[in-house]
Amino acid sequence: MSDDAFPITVYHNPACRTSRNVVAMIEAACYEPTVVEYLKAGWTRAQLGGLFAAMGVGPREAMRQNAPQVEALDLLNPATTDAAILAAMVEHPILVNRPIVVTPKGTRLARSADRVRELLDRQPPTG
Repeated sequence: MSDDAFPITVYHNPACRTSRNVVAMIEAACYEPTVVEYLKAGWTRAQLGGLFAAMGVGPREAMRQNAPQVEALDLLNPATTDAAILAAMVEHPILVNRPIVVTPKGTRLARSADRVRELLDRQPPTG
């Protein structure tokens, strides 16, 4: 059952188990989320800036630190600027940690079930 009054967007990587579980949890709560496969769609600087601002984090906090590009681009170096990290994320979408969930209740990096539950008006069945 779709609920246009409570839109949900999930920035999703289908190869990621956590991301797949988040989409399944949202669907189990009877929502039809808009799923954006960001590895295919890519990111814009403005889009990431808006998501990070809504989450209250900077690019460094939203970076997937175990991606191979992190070491190759020296992104963990304290001297690397947020602007450089953001530019790397636009060029290499895999650098953004996932899934990111956007609902009327907020925007979060949903790396745990509790983070997703906080964003939903109705909850999936437990058990």
